[in-house]
Amino acid sequence: MKNIFILILSLFLVIGCEDTTTDTDETNGTFTFPTLEKSYNLVDTGQEACYDSDGNVITAPVAGEAFYGQDAQFDGNLYSFATDDNIVADYNTGLMWQKVPSSASYNWQEAVDYCEDLELGSYDDWRIPSNKELYSISNFATGWPYLDTDVFDLASGEVTKDEQFWSSNYYYVGTTHNGAPSAFGVNHVTGHIKAYPAEAGGLMGNYVRAVRGDEYGINELTDNGDGTITDAATELMWAQSDFGLAIDWGTALTLADTISWAGYSDWRLPDVKELQGLVDYSGAFPAIDPMFSSIPIVNEAGTDDFGYYWTSTSALFQEGNPYYYAWYVAFGRAVDTEGEDTHGAGAVRFDTKVEGGPLGEGGERYYNYIRLVREVN
Repeated sequence: MKNIFILILSLFLVIGCEDTTTDTDETNGTFTFPTLEKSYNLVDTGQEACYDSDGNVITAPVAGEAFYGQDAQFDGNLYSFATDDNIVADYNTGLMWQKVPSSASYNWQEAVDYCEDLELGSYDDWRIPSNKELYSISNFATGWPYLDTDVFDLASGEVTKDEQFWSSNYYYVGTTHNGAPSAFGVNHVTGHIKAYPAEAGGLMGNYVRAVRGDEYGINELTDNGDGTITDAATELMWAQSDFGLAIDWGTALTLADTISWAGYSDWRLPDVKELQGLVDYSGAFPAIDPMFSSIPIVNEAGTDDFGYYWTSTSALFQEGNPYYYAWYVAFGRAVDTEGEDTHGAGAVRFDTKVEGGPLGEGGERYYNYIRLVREVN
């Protein structure tokens, strides 16, 4: 479980990254970036506490105990930012971000054009970020907002559900909003990823936060021929199969803790950034590389579909509420209670952890699938 030592280490890393005497491979203005260890350097979620199915904070379980294997029990790359004027450098991803976004709302094409026309900090090569890039700065330490507002400003300056930011990822499946053109975005207050009507602007539009740097979030997948797939970009190994099991969150954690697969026994449930990092936003359906097997389902509308997949990361619906919920990634259509695709394949949402739990936003589907992960090294 992340503890005081880790928090101190996090501060040390941030300070160390700002020291330009460190061995580096690129200098941009006032920022000197360290050489990245991985081509897709996944950033930790920031979640530090463990929870039970009722949302209560619990002492970190040990292997073999109920609820072992949660997000907070596995450490990733700690946030490492530096700020100069209106620019934030992320030393984990090599990206530079607009700290204070425009307070105007745009349709999707207007957002693309705004970023391409932006001149900021002597740079004119800004662009609209991808879902994976935008999600890399999401912070799950508390939620509401799911963003460190000491580092990044909100567009409206207020913690509201309207803090929705466009990404570069168009929704090519085309089944949301009655078939209207749609594109994905990240809500940095509620934490969700979903598809929005791309042509909606003005009061119905979204915000945008510009980014610059090499594209981040490209997988390098290899089928190992033994029921596992390795992503060389993240240095994670994945179970190729979802085992065809729809289970609640606590059972998913237990299965991940106890299963032996392809000769390995150190599997775990992925955190929300790790699992979102597998999403294929190019128009694939299900929204994942076809070398993975995905069990087909029939959704609430009676339509052929694919399922949702649990993560080890807990969620809260509103500030001050318990963490009743857990995040999942929808590799099939992210439907409403009527089975309509309102959020899109590749959406990230949360739902209640156990049958009979509090109703989550957009309905309740408490039996979901698993895609197990382990460290390569």
